[in-house]
Amino acid sequence: MMSGKRILIAGGAGFLGYYLVQTIIHWNKINKPPISLVVYDNFMRGMPRWLKSLGNESHIKIEKYDVINPLPEDIGDFNYIIHAATIASPTYYRKYPIETMDANINGIRHFLDYCVSQKKKNIQVDGLLFYSTSEIYGDPSPDNIPTDEAYRGNVSCTGPRACYDESKRYGETLCVNYSEQYGVPVRIVRPFNNYGPGLKITDLRALPDFARSVLNNKDITMFSDGSPTRTFCYVADAIVGYFKVLTKGTNGESYNIGVDSPEISMLKLAELTVKHSQELFDYKGEIVFSKSEDQHYLTDNPNRRCPVIKKAKKDLGFNPKITLEDGLKRSLLWYSGNREADES
Repeated sequence: MMSGKRILIAGGAGFLGYYLVQTIIHWNKINKPPISLVVYDNFMRGMPRWLKSLGNESHIKIEKYDVINPLPEDIGDFNYIIHAATIASPTYYRKYPIETMDANINGIRHFLDYCVSQKKKNIQVDGLLFYSTSEIYGDPSPDNIPTDEAYRGNVSCTGPRACYDESKRYGETLCVNYSEQYGVPVRIVRPFNNYGPGLKITDLRALPDFARSVLNNKDITMFSDGSPTRTFCYVADAIVGYFKVLTKGTNGESYNIGVDSPEISMLKLAELTVKHSQELFDYKGEIVFSKSEDQHYLTDNPNRRCPVIKKAKKDLGFNPKITLEDGLKRSLLWYSGNREADES
């Protein structure tokens, strides 16, 4: 469906952006007609080496642009647009709350308005994808786990994570109303804990932190009692889901993209990391418990996070296949060759 079309990816220098871009590059090597790709990013942490290496790649154009600003006047016509430009790590979106809100709200508003203006010129945008988050559900009550797309959420609008959670919720509201009022072909994805090679070791989320401790032969430090539970979706599976939502999703609808099992505790995840690290690297460390210096480290942190993915499975043919055991091994091996990274 995207072959021969022109696609814009905003936030193409990020973790998920890397896989979105690489998927299109791979497609173009083995299929005709090629996809024409434009990558937008503000490169606030510099342009990654992998993206610099694409300078001579045909059918790809890379531009510095911050989604909080109005779109360039010479943007041109696009068949598909993916808005993945945001800060997703809790440590960093709490550090940059205003920028996070601007990217999530103003960014999607610019693209929605673009679709409306294109329609007025009788130019059809086939699909606009908004990256929301599983965090819009907040901390669901036990009877709402696993969580489906109809759950309305249990979210603080003023807590330390609210800049991310609430701006994503408002972004979804914009999408739904633009779809209903103007017929914009916008679809929404709610990622559930994507992980895998490419997620920077400096990201400060659990798996990169565990890997950094392992590779420095230090104990893995838990800043909670380890009881919160999550499911973890390997990035290759997630990317397939995102492209399916973009091309086949229903306008104005949201889709959980993740895995529904196993739902494991953070302590169990740390134990699996130790087990595989012992096998792969002869790791000698242990799991230790400590209190974070950040007084709000655990504030509004969901106790459980597990999606219902029946909608994506039934309507889109989404079928994640990579097991946590396999994905965790792949990730640790990648981290062993990528032990340093710029601040995320």
